Amino acid sequence: MSENITLYTAGSPNAKKVSIYLELLGLKYNIKTVDMGNNEQKSPEYLALNPNGKVPTLVDSSTDTTISESAAIMTYLSDKYDKDRKFSYEVGTKEYYKQLEIAYFQVGGIGPMEGEAMLYILFSSDDVPVAKERYRNETRRLYGVVEEYLKRNAANSPYFVGDHISIADVCVVTFLPILPRLGIEYDEFPLVRKWLKHMISIAEVVKGFNVPNPPPIWPEL
Repeated sequence: MSENITLYTAGSPNAKKVSIYLELLGLKYNIKTVDMGNNEQKSPEYLALNPNGKVPTLVDSSTDTTISESAAIMTYLSDKYDKDRKFSYEVGTKEYYKQLEIAYFQVGGIGPMEGEAMLYILFSSDDVPVAKERYRNETRRLYGVVEEYLKRNAANSPYFVGDHISIADVCVVTFLPILPRLGIEYDEFPLVRKWLKHMISIAEVVKGFNVPNPPPIWPEL
């Protein structure tokens, strides 16, 4: 059944979340690389799948399901395929809602703020010091929250929620490699650094990171 899954992806952190999760689940899937450089994500064919014109998008022909937004995709995959809840938590449990809390925190906080920091610090042709500092400092603050999440669950496991890896961990991990280039060092967050080192020791995480291509930067820990 899982061979009917197709992932439309590119080299973005959001897209890599889904490939990592698919690898953890051990699902076979087809990879369709979206050519962002040529705006393939805005083509009529792609917009028919995802009206927002972004990656990732997942198509599961076995259930006639087409879904976008990385956290929604992973929630779907966990509910459909993670029957033993090895990489998620049972609906209705406190751990289930906590993993969603952290996933949504990443989607609504880390992703946008880190994206703006990357724009002004790494890519913009205009030098805007106020914007650089504003988004660097907000990104740093958000990783302080990540550190606190890990601290609060430290008695249970090295992960964010409960006693095993979950959607929460996958949501955050793909945004870590770029931090040093933004002027934020891993040593500022000891628990995050330790957690990241553990995460990238997991073979499935590394394999998913490399879909559709390896990240341009890999954490040096």
